[in-house]
Amino acid sequence: MLLRARPTWRLAVLGAMTSAAACAPGAIRRPALSPAQLGRPDLALHEAYADQFMIASQGEATSLAAREIMAQGGNVFDAAVAASFALAVERPQSTGLGGGGFMLIHRADTGEVLAFDFREEAPARAQEKMFQDERGEVVPGLSTTGILAAAVPGMVAGVLSVHDKLGKLPREAVLAPAIRLAEMGFPVYGHLATAIRDNVSALQRFSASMALFLHPEGTPLGVGDVLRQPELAKTLRAIAASGRDGFYKGWVAEALLAEERELHGILSQADLDGYAVKVRAPVKGDFLGYTVYSMPPPSSGGVHVIEIVNILEEEGMDAADGPYGALAVHRTAAAMQIAYADRSRYMGDPDFVRVPVAGLTEDAYARAQSRSIPERQARHAGELRSPGPDPLRYESHDTTHFTIADREGNVVSSTQTVNSWLGSKVVVAGAGFLLNDQMDDFSSKPGQPNAFGVTGGAANAVGSGKRPLSSMSPTIVLRGKKPVIALGSPSGSQIITCVALTLLNYIAYKAPLYESVGALRYHHQWLPDAIVVEDPGFSAPVTATLERMGYTIERAPIGCKIEAVAYENGRLHGVADPRGEGMAIGEGPVPGRSEGVVEAPVRHD
Repeated sequence: MLLRARPTWRLAVLGAMTSAAACAPGAIRRPALSPAQLGRPDLALHEAYADQFMIASQGEATSLAAREIMAQGGNVFDAAVAASFALAVERPQSTGLGGGGFMLIHRADTGEVLAFDFREEAPARAQEKMFQDERGEVVPGLSTTGILAAAVPGMVAGVLSVHDKLGKLPREAVLAPAIRLAEMGFPVYGHLATAIRDNVSALQRFSASMALFLHPEGTPLGVGDVLRQPELAKTLRAIAASGRDGFYKGWVAEALLAEERELHGILSQADLDGYAVKVRAPVKGDFLGYTVYSMPPPSSGGVHVIEIVNILEEEGMDAADGPYGALAVHRTAAAMQIAYADRSRYMGDPDFVRVPVAGLTEDAYARAQSRSIPERQARHAGELRSPGPDPLRYESHDTTHFTIADREGNVVSSTQTVNSWLGSKVVVAGAGFLLNDQMDDFSSKPGQPNAFGVTGGAANAVGSGKRPLSSMSPTIVLRGKKPVIALGSPSGSQIITCVALTLLNYIAYKAPLYESVGALRYHHQWLPDAIVVEDPGFSAPVTATLERMGYTIERAPIGCKIEAVAYENGRLHGVADPRGEGMAIGEGPVPGRSEGVVEAPVRHD
């Protein structure tokens, strides 16, 4: 990789400056976001150092639950189970017992990296045209709201599988923090309040959903209102007592199936009995002497994170003007375009379709693709061949992520989801959990011609027993046999580019971890054919240069919330994205750096 670096490059960060002159040469500043901008009273919650273990998650109660389990003598895997169930209580708009996800694990004792796939699965009675009318047109909302939107939940089976294989404490102990949180409740925070407010009309269609998220007069719970979930606590107790059977059988399963019958769903007891957690080989790539591990299909995330950084390593990045110079942005956006066009063409459930993982992550493929990038000119969508409609429009921008690591090198990076905000909006009466709307992550109508008259999308068509395509990208990076950084994020199709950009900042550009996470984000997903950049945007000269190259630049929010833990100088460094409500916390605190300018790059152990 050509890193023609000079010692005076600048890293633009979110909200940190109004002009390039706001950052002194050779210095990297923290994002200058105020607590008011973030809705958070204490930005210090977002960064921590420790020498025993570190937790970075999107929820304060979740991070505290994981720390509680570690304090009781549990291991990282126990803490990950506790965090998963606590997140199911604390962030019902994003994840829950009725959802699914992925968990990437590094075991220090064996050196293995394992990928646990507990993605939701289409019921046996699902079929390709179930969301189309008699004319073959997609019925709006059918795959996003209501009982048909729900796939077979995988979260409980997946998380308990990790506990059974790797946990140390009793199951009752690791579920205790989540049960307590559900019973006692917690004040509604901004993101949850927004999710409820924006979905009031959908929630009003289902009596249990109204009872949980709306006041008796029908108004939504708002910031500061206390959300208590006693029915969810009862379900969690059943899981604590009986494990998987406490959810997929018995009274909880019957409550779920009663909801299916009442609302004319298609999920059956046979679907629940047949759900299987899959332990897959992770995708792997080499980048600048580091080994990047990430999730394999049915996640497309890992493949395309590796594809993007591979192309850039072959292409070379000129660091003279930093990662936010026009040429660096051009090359990175071009690599993103290529990856997302490939995603549309090739990706699906590997148990049903052939996915060329090895080819897409191969260095030779990256070299060929890097040579195709024009030196100073944008390529438009039609120049990248792909056979189908954009599958990314089917993906929600909401999920949740946590990362936990200990000093021995045990690491868990997990992304979990119910898909859209509040999933299908159906709360299972008596059991207190939301069902996902993961059926919407399939292509509701594959084969529809795109703007260029070519067809496709069949690899991600609805099908009995299939798992829908995802962009979730829990990632662990090693140097030799030792972990260096682990990270992941929510935000649907944007996850891939957010994880890739953070890795580029931290590994290629040697930015400190907080700045790597907080740095300005941009995204290109092939279709729509534009670079989306969050506020405050690129500098005026960079924007003008990119537009002269032929790019369309759009200013819009990017929903990623990176949760990262790094091994640095013999200590653990955690960052919970300052854009969110999360917390980084560990054990064995060590002095952190002072606020303001950091003159020297970190040393990655």
